[in-house]
Amino acid sequence: MKVDAITQCDLADAARIALRAEECGFDRMISAEVAHDPFLPMTLAAAATTRISLGTGIAVAFARSPMTVAVTAADLHRQSHGRFVLGLGSQIRPHIVRRFSMPWSSPAARMREYVQALRAIWASWQTGGPLRFEGEFYQHTLMTPMFNHGPSEHGDPEIYLAGVGPAMTAVAGEVADGYLAHGFTTPAYLRDVTLANLQRGLDRAGRSRGGMEVSVPIFTALGHDDAEVTASARGARATIAFYASTPAYRPVLDHHGWGELGEELTRLSKLGAWDKMGDAIDDEVLAAFAIVGAPEDLPGEVARRYGGLVDRVQIGLSGTVRDDELGALVDALRG
Repeated sequence: MKVDAITQCDLADAARIALRAEECGFDRMISAEVAHDPFLPMTLAAAATTRISLGTGIAVAFARSPMTVAVTAADLHRQSHGRFVLGLGSQIRPHIVRRFSMPWSSPAARMREYVQALRAIWASWQTGGPLRFEGEFYQHTLMTPMFNHGPSEHGDPEIYLAGVGPAMTAVAGEVADGYLAHGFTTPAYLRDVTLANLQRGLDRAGRSRGGMEVSVPIFTALGHDDAEVTASARGARATIAFYASTPAYRPVLDHHGWGELGEELTRLSKLGAWDKMGDAIDDEVLAAFAIVGAPEDLPGEVARRYGGLVDRVQIGLSGTVRDDELGALVDALRG
């Protein structure tokens, strides 16, 4: 199993965090799009490291044109000497429409076309052929020599797609090089629902499961004593509650019979009661979504929960795990 470090950092910390991840033996550093741009830290990470692969996890696709993303990803792939992986996700309608002021329709079909557009743009640069991509959602039919990125000795970046619902997950299986499970998932939902939908997409494209990687972020509540675990769990409960309040993610709760919890959290979110939502996540729900305990418990729990289901796990660099513990922990996780 490969072990990736996931972070949401500003530019001031990007090089330091990337070097730390590389020195601790992580296979990939993943930059999440939360409060900061996910691509900019990768420029500094690429300059500070030599081995570790670098990726977004995720960048919001529908907030950007495929052409913009194609250029940025190609630049990062070239700068990192072929170490960049493009991780994309759709976000949800309220964020795309109300936060980014961009169009939203048929998200699964749009994402399929988005990936096809990226590959058409890259192919025109690699081969020098004309750019003629005309889809339902995106049209790219102009590429003059001045704006042509040109061929890359490193080829195209791999594309990983995120998904929660059945249609988007199937699209990932159909067109992506890898699948990024959402952090708001459980081993049971991953096994019973997600992987079946992913296989549906693979079958549609005539691909095998061995031809793509599956990666899952791990929610943790770790500490060296009860006080640290309790404090970490408080943060994990708040994060789980935030995602559980989103109607689009309700099927995960429904799979466990917790649909009413989601409805209550949605109600609280509409009231702006964000600081109270974590209190609704009891120990049973916490244990389903997060690994709770001492740092040394993490490798065994990851193997028990996700062994045979995924190829990569993503671990947050922030938290209570000390630097002197991290390298050994990564080695143990890798198995």
